[in-house]
Amino acid sequence: MENKKNINWGIIGCGNVTEVKSGPPYQLTEGFALYAVMRRDEVKLKDYAKRHNVKTFYTNADDLINDKNVDAVYVATPPDSHKTFALKVAAAGKPCCIEKPLSSNYLDSLEIYNAFKEKNLSLFVAYYRRSLPRFLKVKEWLDNNFIGEIRHISSHLSKPASETDLSKDYNWRTDSEIAPAGYFDDLASHSLDLFAYLLGNFKDVKGISLNQQNLYSAKDAITAVWLHDCGITGSGVWNFGCNEHVDETIIYGSKGTIQFSVFHENPIIIKSVSKTEELFIENPKHIQTPHVENMRNHLIDGIPHPSTGETALHTSWVMDKILGNI
Repeated sequence: MENKKNINWGIIGCGNVTEVKSGPPYQLTEGFALYAVMRRDEVKLKDYAKRHNVKTFYTNADDLINDKNVDAVYVATPPDSHKTFALKVAAAGKPCCIEKPLSSNYLDSLEIYNAFKEKNLSLFVAYYRRSLPRFLKVKEWLDNNFIGEIRHISSHLSKPASETDLSKDYNWRTDSEIAPAGYFDDLASHSLDLFAYLLGNFKDVKGISLNQQNLYSAKDAITAVWLHDCGITGSGVWNFGCNEHVDETIIYGSKGTIQFSVFHENPIIIKSVSKTEELFIENPKHIQTPHVENMRNHLIDGIPHPSTGETALHTSWVMDKILGNI
């Protein structure tokens, strides 16, 4: 399948994330086509297929995975089902992209990774910030040593409880059976994966995690400290019951700092002895477009993708270390 000039994709779980963020790039990227979609709710499935002009659709994931016309599969379901679907895709011998995080825990992530590695199949994970121009610029500044030797990274993400949280209405993102650490699983995974991309893998990680609000079963307050392989220290706070929405990361170097938001579209700011700049880089309309284009470059042209099963497995390890699971 690798190096095939045209690749038909199938999507399992055509929910909200696939409407604008991730689905359209599979149709718009040269060499890719969205051939089939799957969702258990037949009414919503047919509506999605009609609106996105997808002629083939299934209510059973096995039918999509084993469709001979589907070359590769994008798993866009909640994390508790990633392992089930991913192992079936690997058994079918097809490349796969899985929504982040790779799974709900490190051991399941390891099983997924090994299944694709044993068959020498490409496995991607939708940590798309590794491909976004905004963060590529941050990496460029770091690689050019504009802030000297990197000493420390500090990240803070806090948000007020949402109306859904306060109402205690069901939300799979805060169901501990699906996402044990709630919004931390959903959001901090992006942050920690990005930090590994910018500064290298983590060597040691420690954390405290708890539920302060008792609004749902998942954890809502997490604090962590860590050490990167290269000797850079780090600290992070993720709290989902504060009165203010804060999204701020600062990288400290021997000659300056770089500041950015992981989620908000704020300017990236560098202040150093040799360079001071505030730069706004707009995200693409379909935010996963660069990520999907890089998958095309990997599968068709052999150019390595920045977000693979191996890199996502490391992020799963970091997450479980913070949560005290390993």
